[in-house]
Amino acid sequence: MQYRLLVIALAADVVNTFPFVSQMPGVDSTLFRRQQSGGGNPGGPATCPFNANHVPAPGVKAPYLYNNAKNGAPGNGKGGYIVPDPNDAAHQFVAPGLNDIRGPCPGLNAAADHNFLSHDGVVTFNELVDAQQNLYNVGYDLSVLLALLGLTLTDGDIVTEKLSIGCDATTRTSVSPALTGSEPGLDGHNKFEADTSLTRNDFFLGQGDNFSFNGTLYKMMHDTTGGLYNRDNLAKYRYQRYQQSLHDNPNFYFGPLSLLLFGASSFLYELMPSGTNGYKPDEATISSFFGAEKQSDGSYKFNNKEKIPDNWTNRVTPYTNEDVTAEILAQYLEYPVLFGGATGNGGFDLINFGSIKNGSLIATPGTSEASCLLYQLSTQSVPSYLNGVIAPTVEALSFIASKIGPQLKNLGCPQTLTK
Repeated sequence: MQYRLLVIALAADVVNTFPFVSQMPGVDSTLFRRQQSGGGNPGGPATCPFNANHVPAPGVKAPYLYNNAKNGAPGNGKGGYIVPDPNDAAHQFVAPGLNDIRGPCPGLNAAADHNFLSHDGVVTFNELVDAQQNLYNVGYDLSVLLALLGLTLTDGDIVTEKLSIGCDATTRTSVSPALTGSEPGLDGHNKFEADTSLTRNDFFLGQGDNFSFNGTLYKMMHDTTGGLYNRDNLAKYRYQRYQQSLHDNPNFYFGPLSLLLFGASSFLYELMPSGTNGYKPDEATISSFFGAEKQSDGSYKFNNKEKIPDNWTNRVTPYTNEDVTAEILAQYLEYPVLFGGATGNGGFDLINFGSIKNGSLIATPGTSEASCLLYQLSTQSVPSYLNGVIAPTVEALSFIASKIGPQLKNLGCPQTLTK
């Protein structure tokens, strides 16, 4: 068989290793159905917007080439330019309509609102790689890695190379829904989205809605940071969110993929600030990307406009895998927390995975171990709260090797055999 499902193991040995699964006392097992077809649950296929007239992202064309990243290839890697160009009609802001998918990532939502990604939210691997480079000046290595993680963590399809940036659009992303089963998109729990998100509910606390903007959480982030979203302030807020979820969520899980949450928070001060404002991660800039509108009583509401600020220039140097890994470690080391999951009976089980030993992240900044931190998420069997373990198939590993094999070898990262 040329294409096989990613292996989702929920066998007895996995349950023994990760007891915080559906059989545990206090766990609402009905919510586990979201990880299969999703049905009519939040983010499921029955509630996912459908656009019968899908239009791919227009890409970049002269004279508005930005980083000139096209077809999933490396761009110029030189930023500091205005995005979008005021005269570039193809990439001006257009609010999402009722048939457009948006998800938990404001940066991708804004990219779709400006047509750097397909406006309906069903995107391709190449679109993801190109958009990250052209819009945010993400380095080619990191743009490829993030696109791969989206496709291979059961969120998308490695044959069609399509992914939903939000809800379950399997009928549009899958090579064959009967063969692949559900492809839940970036809303899929404990993959790209996870507990302790900056502005989204925990999956269980939100009754399955882990993707909608939460104004209460945004205000909490604003109050903690004082409206300055730099590394120190966001590290503090990430710690607060961890403690909040640990206290309030009996099904709380903080696994290896939660490393991506530290990376995502770094985007607020590394990718979103504008050169026209001295690259300051201030309230006006971040609120624009998040679609957060302050009300007269100090609360925040979502305005459906996740928008690149006017007269915005992107970062000058590419944001690379090395850069984001350094930021992940820097945030974590300011406020170390344990990786693991609540057992439903008041306990907390620690996990071991790569550089996570006995629940603690031990990677040292600047080492090859640190450089391989995120690559391990795409090439290893990753503990996942709902499913036990997400294990990439040979086909998935071959796909990954075709995209980032040379980087893995150059960094000295362990490579899983593909044959």
